[in-house]
Amino acid sequence: MQCRRQQLAQPLGGRLVGQVKKGGNIGAMQDPNSTLDAAALKEAIRQAGRELGFAAIGFARADTTGAAAHLRDWLAAGCHGEMDYMARHEKLRADPQLLHAGTATVISAAVDYLPHGKIAGDPEQAAISRYAQGRDYHKVVRHRLQRLAEAIGSLAGPFGYRVFSDSAPVMEVHFAQQAGVGWRGKHTLLLSQQGSWRFLGEIYCDLPLPPDAPVEEHCGTCTACLDTCPTWAITAPYRVDARRCISYLTIELAGSIPEEFRPLLGNRIYGCDDCQLCCPWNRFVQSGDPEFAPRHGLDETRLVELFAWTETEFNERLAGNPIRRIGHARWLRNIAVALGNAGDSAETRSALAKRADHPSPIVREHVAWALMQLETKNSAPERPE
Repeated sequence: MQCRRQQLAQPLGGRLVGQVKKGGNIGAMQDPNSTLDAAALKEAIRQAGRELGFAAIGFARADTTGAAAHLRDWLAAGCHGEMDYMARHEKLRADPQLLHAGTATVISAAVDYLPHGKIAGDPEQAAISRYAQGRDYHKVVRHRLQRLAEAIGSLAGPFGYRVFSDSAPVMEVHFAQQAGVGWRGKHTLLLSQQGSWRFLGEIYCDLPLPPDAPVEEHCGTCTACLDTCPTWAITAPYRVDARRCISYLTIELAGSIPEEFRPLLGNRIYGCDDCQLCCPWNRFVQSGDPEFAPRHGLDETRLVELFAWTETEFNERLAGNPIRRIGHARWLRNIAVALGNAGDSAETRSALAKRADHPSPIVREHVAWALMQLETKNSAPERPE
């Protein structure tokens, strides 16, 4: 990194942002001759980001105008469901200064994670959202952001910063959009010409770097994500009602899954990728960072096998995986629903029966529902020829 600093200093006459002794970084950036310095520093940051495995780096002002009002409307409509933290942290999300005083710039970073092209089409196979099949992205991305911040410090000198990766109330998609990393798709996820299979992370910092220009949206008249959503959770372009979303129902919801949605979950036991799988921009995406390759066969394991995991096995096998945070009981709840949606078999009935007396009333409720579903399927009259 020191070599890069020396190389960068040469075309700038030995002067880098942060090398002005008085006034610190902000003083240097306000120097009338510092425009070239800022552009060179941004390019050096992008290069450092590439070396750390980031697929894209962008720069945005710490401004949430417009996005904050949209968030308030979404919360007022109750679309956040039981995610009370969304309402509690509204002000923190809307004002970066409350999370890190002095924030002038948000450095937005993206890491590609698509590990494979497998589709869990067999109803007896578990469908787990691809982002959760490998290592916990929170730790991986945050660690890389910390290293990137240290690299920036070696380039620019001491500066104030704080790193995030879905670890605090940050408007990630908004800042990524403003930073030119992509545009907001109609499914509300960040989308780019490199697809949407990306983790986002941010560095709030006091370096007043010039922002990048937002990129043009390229969704056009396409409504594939709205049309494909199994529970019609995308109620309008750019608006998701979390209360209907399978990711919310299988991850965020702590209690019973509403019966009206259970058949619609199919074999999805943790999250849902349907709105991304159907997106035209994801057709030609290349494999992502190997850090997030599937572990423990989570890309191809049968439901009955996962349902048999004890709590100890669940905690041990999913150590370092984001799934672990929902706990064993919620894991069993989700799989019970999926087994009720699978084909009727002696193996499935036996697996469910073994959990019928589970200590958790939530698990018992969903096991009973699943057994009833299988019974209904078995007793349904055959269709006449």
